[in-house]
Amino acid sequence: MKHSFWKSKWKSIVKITVIAVLVVTVIISAASYMYIRGLDVSKLNQPLPESTLVLDRNGKPASQLSSSKIEFVSLSQMPKALTDAVVAVEDRRFYEHSGIDLKSIVRAVVRDVVRGGYSEGASTITQQLARNLFLNADKTLGRKLREAAYAVKIDMTYSKDEILEMYLNSIYFGEGSWGVQGAAKTYFSKNVHDLSLSEAAVLAALPKAPSRYSPFQDEAQALERRNTVLQLMRDEGKITPQEYEKAKSANLGVVKGGKGNDLKGRFPAYVDAVINEAVEKYGFTEEQLLTGGLKITTELDPTVQQAVLDVYNDDSYFPAGKPDQLVQSGAVILDPRTGGIRALAGGRGDSVFRGFSHATQLRRQPGSTFKPIVVYGPALEKGYAPNSSLYDGPLNIDGYQPEDWDHQSRGQVTMQEALTSSWNVPAVWLLHEIGIDQGLQFAKSLGIPLPANDRQLGIALGGLSEGVSPLQMAQAFGAFADEGNLYPAHTIMKIETGDGHILIQASPKGTQVMKPDTAYTMTAMLQQVVAGGTGKNAAMNRPVAGKSGTTQLPDTAEFKGIDANSAKDAWFVGYTPELTAAVWVGYDHTDRNHYLTTSGGAVPAVLFREMMTRALAQAPVVAFHPPSADMSRPAVEQVAPGPETHEKKPPEHGRGKGKKKD
Repeated sequence: MKHSFWKSKWKSIVKITVIAVLVVTVIISAASYMYIRGLDVSKLNQPLPESTLVLDRNGKPASQLSSSKIEFVSLSQMPKALTDAVVAVEDRRFYEHSGIDLKSIVRAVVRDVVRGGYSEGASTITQQLARNLFLNADKTLGRKLREAAYAVKIDMTYSKDEILEMYLNSIYFGEGSWGVQGAAKTYFSKNVHDLSLSEAAVLAALPKAPSRYSPFQDEAQALERRNTVLQLMRDEGKITPQEYEKAKSANLGVVKGGKGNDLKGRFPAYVDAVINEAVEKYGFTEEQLLTGGLKITTELDPTVQQAVLDVYNDDSYFPAGKPDQLVQSGAVILDPRTGGIRALAGGRGDSVFRGFSHATQLRRQPGSTFKPIVVYGPALEKGYAPNSSLYDGPLNIDGYQPEDWDHQSRGQVTMQEALTSSWNVPAVWLLHEIGIDQGLQFAKSLGIPLPANDRQLGIALGGLSEGVSPLQMAQAFGAFADEGNLYPAHTIMKIETGDGHILIQASPKGTQVMKPDTAYTMTAMLQQVVAGGTGKNAAMNRPVAGKSGTTQLPDTAEFKGIDANSAKDAWFVGYTPELTAAVWVGYDHTDRNHYLTTSGGAVPAVLFREMMTRALAQAPVVAFHPPSADMSRPAVEQVAPGPETHEKKPPEHGRGKGKKKD
């Protein structure tokens, strides 16, 4: 009787226990289900930022803009050997489990209990994706449970192929490469769809321990790991024994110093100008440009741009700077017939994204390069001619007393002589004769509006309160090069969506800002400057017109006692029948320890010559032609070089006498 009682009692206890376990299991399962159901994995729906492609004027890729470290590729673009290799080594039951692999988890738990800790073993591809996107990297049990929950939710929400695609585009492959496309570029300098079986196995081996298995760090270790991946693929039946042996016998095939994405970061100064133009002129945001997958066709000429880079990368063309400050420079080359900017040099040294550009954002006094813009151009428009006689003697106009560099007076000189030798007194006298307002208006018509406090005679010598940029100077001289037509300088031809829908179509229109005869005569005069005057260092084996300019150090106590030939800014602005260029050289911060000992007719003129010579190396030599309305006139001829002359430099703000020579 007593035995029967206890037997019945135990049955009740067991029954109650089973029911309790079932109830707890149901409650835990229901709670787990509700927890998993409530997890937000919508982040996976957000498309990766798409890179914007910058095209050159020929429609070929020149550079790439991106805010993302990942270049997305679809699963269909990946070779099957790669996906098979990754599944074989990372998660061989990937297509069978529901986000977590219970068999692997049991094995991992047993191992963790024995070792007394929590390892990363048993993580499926789905769990790794969850960890990368939603969780931190700690190794606690709580994190692993959340990881498992996210993995189940992801598996409930997306197909296996979608999960694998997201995984392969988001994981780290070492050497700074995220995603399979970046890894393929980094290790093999090729696109992912071009990978061989052996190369695919090398990449598949990396996510487990990118540094340890990097072929750049340890080739022997990388080779052993690759062969392990190939063996797993063979054992899983993903490749034949013959394919295994062939791939195993291949060398690693990595390209040391691989380019990664060889478009990213190319032509940074030009690309910065493109971004600024798109933002300031067309209203795009930086985010749209970096993530919108746009195509921007530009005026960039890769031949001309490479010519600029080659020269600017050669330090021998520049004065030696000081340890704490580099001698800086900026340059612009454009097509005067369209205003299209063919090339830019934003500065020397390391560049930063959207950093300061010495080509487009610099504002410095232009020195004597401003004389054609504010004095001789408007004088020609009013009827003066190259042989017109100008005064060159002692001059005092309301207290302003300019002097020539040699302290000499020639009495009378022709306008051509004054320009060729860059005499200062005749330029100031002539501006006073034609009227300052005429000079200001002519400069404004060339795209250089001057503030009210520049209404003074010092502008004849380039003494401006705010200064100008190389871009402004190149654009202005472009009107002399193109029969008096001024085209707005620009980098963008069109902007379109990735699928070809045109958003912006630039249509720059030229404006006739001076008579064609004025432009033609100015070109003839500026050719004389290069042939026998201050611009002779710019002479090439083809017609060249141009003007040098140098500004002296400020007349302050800081610079007392410094050599009279020292300068703050040096310029050369010139053109051939095909291209117009402006070059500036100087220090970012001029002080007693940082100033130039060169002139516009020296370093900037040489930079101009070297860049233009390379840029036009394959172009036929052509002459400057007279205005098209009167083609019976002969072309301007190349003038034989004459004796060296000197250019006088204007003082800071053009207020002093300007006694130093160029």
